[in-house]
Amino acid sequence: MQNIIDRFISYVIIDTESDPSSETTPSTKKQWDLAHKLVEELKAIGMQEVTIDQNAYIMATLASNVDYKTPTIGFISHFDTTPDFTGANVKPQIISNYDGKDIILNAAQNIVLSPKYFKDLLQYKGQTLITTDGTTLLGADDKAGITEIVTAMEFLIKNPEIKHGKIRIGFTPDEEIGRGAHLFDVEKFGCDWAYTMDGSQVGELEYENFNAAGAKITFKGKSVHPGYAKGKMINSMLIANDFINELPKGETPQETKAYEGFFHVHHLTGSIEETVLELIIRDHNKKKFKKRKELITKITRKFNKKFAKKFGEAIVIAEIKDQYYNMKEKVLPVKHIVDIAEKAMKLLKIKPIIKPIRGGTDGCQLSYKGLPCPNIFAGGHNFHGKYEYVPVESMQKAVDVIIKIAELTALEENTKNLLKRNSNKSPFE
Repeated sequence: MQNIIDRFISYVIIDTESDPSSETTPSTKKQWDLAHKLVEELKAIGMQEVTIDQNAYIMATLASNVDYKTPTIGFISHFDTTPDFTGANVKPQIISNYDGKDIILNAAQNIVLSPKYFKDLLQYKGQTLITTDGTTLLGADDKAGITEIVTAMEFLIKNPEIKHGKIRIGFTPDEEIGRGAHLFDVEKFGCDWAYTMDGSQVGELEYENFNAAGAKITFKGKSVHPGYAKGKMINSMLIANDFINELPKGETPQETKAYEGFFHVHHLTGSIEETVLELIIRDHNKKKFKKRKELITKITRKFNKKFAKKFGEAIVIAEIKDQYYNMKEKVLPVKHIVDIAEKAMKLLKIKPIIKPIRGGTDGCQLSYKGLPCPNIFAGGHNFHGKYEYVPVESMQKAVDVIIKIAELTALEENTKNLLKRNSNKSPFE
């Protein structure tokens, strides 16, 4: 346990916040600080073929220790943290033998992590929690995943009696801004399939995610002295507000769950002359996803028709860009890779929680680049904010799952079907 705690804390105290406004990869220079540390650590524990490219993508190999051919599998996590909340000067707090009561994160600012609001806390009574000090996020998303992968590889190296095939690991920048897989070299990684360690609570196993798009809508206005504005002024901010009101009621993140899609307005900036509205579009169902994008176009046309008639010109410009797609389409043909993870959890007395991701991971993009890549729990909760925490025991269980997957994949009686990448037949059903 102490090894996991020390390793995790050594990662989270390094600020690796990514920046969506940057055009470089990684998007921030400070991500290199952890990237270089990870390279040296991987070499120190005995990993082979440790590489880091010009964009800070890290890869390494644990060679097979069996004398027959097995599939090559991978484990992937990202080292950046979200720009949604500051990741600078993280001061982790360790809560031993959690008693199920309120945790004072910051007495001076009266910031409390309470099971009355965050009911999941009660699952971890008696365990060791790592929390924030209430002024930053923690970074368990996804430095918990990195901790687990490195720890599992170190354990396998130190315990060669545990049989496994060739394992590749990969750490990526900029996942939090949707670019983690953009420059990932799938061919160089050389795996039959992989798993991202980027989920939340113990047992999560996910191979479905949202289809995702982003929309930037610009509203053009005309500024005229308010005393003489009758029939002349066009207030772009008010038009943007009317546009938002045209979106379906009840289809926002805070009002949806499970397979329900949504529209999420996340930025609105403007003046009378120009307002820019940014929103994201999400849906698991491909047809519904398409209809949601069409609705944005339809509303845009409606507004332009109205204002062209009144003012003689169109004033709304909509740009819609697809971001990623549901990995289910790419994983189902090789469903045995999910079955392996599920069996590993069951053998470890962990109840699998198989559910759709209400978001995306590097894995969904990698699946469309030819690397089927389901997502496994990393153990943290309340990502992207000051109430983030992770139970150390959850990280331990994630380490166990990685090791067990490696063992199951390398069992000689399993390898025949596993090497048939496009076969639906699974020895784990």
